[in-house]
Amino acid sequence: MATPWWTRAAIYQVYPRSFRDLNGDGTGDLRGIVSELPYIAALGVDAVWLSPFYPSPQRDSGYDVADPRAVDPIYGTIEDARELIAQAHARALRVIVDVVPNHSSSERAWFQEALRSEPGSPERARYHFLDGRGLAGDQPPTNWTSWFGGGAWTRVVELDGRPGQWYLHTFDESQPDLNWSNPEVRADGLETLRFWLDMGADGFRVDVALGLAKDMSYPDIDDPESLTLAMRMDLDDGSVDAMNRRRKVANSAVLDRDEVQDVYREWRQVMDEYDGDRMAVAEAWVPPERAARYVAPDTLHQIFNFDFMAAPWDAVRVRGVIEKTMASLSYVGAPPTWALSNHDTPRVVSRLGGGPLGLRRARAMALIAHALPGAVYVYQGEELGLSDALLPDSARQDPVFFRTGGAQLGRDGARVPVPWSGSEPPYGFSDGSLPTWLPQPTDWAAFTVEGEIADPNSALHQYRATLRLRAAHPGLVDQQAFVLPEAPEGVLVLERGAGLRCVVNFTDEAVTSPVSGRVLVASDASVMVEGDRVTLPPSTGAWLQT
Repeated sequence: MATPWWTRAAIYQVYPRSFRDLNGDGTGDLRGIVSELPYIAALGVDAVWLSPFYPSPQRDSGYDVADPRAVDPIYGTIEDARELIAQAHARALRVIVDVVPNHSSSERAWFQEALRSEPGSPERARYHFLDGRGLAGDQPPTNWTSWFGGGAWTRVVELDGRPGQWYLHTFDESQPDLNWSNPEVRADGLETLRFWLDMGADGFRVDVALGLAKDMSYPDIDDPESLTLAMRMDLDDGSVDAMNRRRKVANSAVLDRDEVQDVYREWRQVMDEYDGDRMAVAEAWVPPERAARYVAPDTLHQIFNFDFMAAPWDAVRVRGVIEKTMASLSYVGAPPTWALSNHDTPRVVSRLGGGPLGLRRARAMALIAHALPGAVYVYQGEELGLSDALLPDSARQDPVFFRTGGAQLGRDGARVPVPWSGSEPPYGFSDGSLPTWLPQPTDWAAFTVEGEIADPNSALHQYRATLRLRAAHPGLVDQQAFVLPEAPEGVLVLERGAGLRCVVNFTDEAVTSPVSGRVLVASDASVMVEGDRVTLPPSTGAWLQT
């Protein structure tokens, strides 16, 4: 029996608003993605993951979905979606679409019906509507807080004009949480899966996969602010304190409850009905000891590895994350996943120090991520070495920024449109005269696709080399070949099969590689080879063929 494609795939994340604008309105669109499928295929990836492109008021950049089975006109039409899937398949690229089951937009017809309905109605039962506490019901039903800052409950005005019940929103108030104990909600979720599977989608990325089930007795939470901190990847530095914060998530009143797996067992049955090894990957930032539950043989297929994404620039810590990841998933036979960033986190260059140093470290970390067994995810622009853009407050759109009064800058800096060509904004992202939805930095001319294609030492050439080797090198194709041997302090060595070695120098001094061989790929042109001796300058690495 052939191994399913997703067990060792390289998957490229496209954030549609910021990938390519073909109609000139300053916002990326589906036809823009179609136009750049040759670029994506040339990277050597196996699949494309599309962030939401559904009808939405865009209060949270499309993660506030008004209709999960349609296309927002700002991105195109349903026919454009069909064409995108067909064109991707023609280039041997699978397509993964985002599903957002935890909540809907407050503009979804369901929620509007709930607002027009009486307390206790079937329409309100699709969400979490409760009476308030206090004599006048003017206090929230629980002390739960929003992961975007502030409280997690908003009071509505009833049809008679009086203040009424409260509804739950663990994100923005425009994103009411759906009630997954309701059979109608469960059936609607299955309808959404079938809609996109019938369209030809090869898989799903499940947004907030750990959040669907709630404790329906609605208890207060001990230290709700700490739980909120645990959910903010921009604060999670991979430290022991951060890990302990995330352990508060496990089986809490609002997160990672055991009964959420009942939903995914139903989803798995639907996906198994379709040919082509359809799959789903869970966005669930849980401790390693809880991760395997999401990828059991009867639940989902992959879970994002946030511990690796948050790992600091430290050889011991990175090694520890790799070992724990492999151990935690091994007994259920699920493949690990590896990623350095996504649309919700700081870009890896910024996270690892910013500037030239951050770029050197990010390119070295990419060598590790691409050499590990399992699946690897690449966020658009990562292959160009982009850092977070510095934005004026007036340009910010992330609700995190507004709900925290600016205390948290939010995620906009990692979502700025991709630079394609030229020496000034919009760098070929758009051919129109309208401004891009987020402003691009004026110093990105050195990071355009056009410029990096012309530079053999660019991050783009490194990514193309490692991703192509990942697909073809026998040592990387073999998922069983994996060893982390002992290495000098500050150096990480990863051994794969067929004589392939990845070695990275995490120190501030040049070191001689403890393993020798022919350099297949180096993260920096300063890596030196003299006979069998390979010298790694600070914050560099190489793939060696021994």
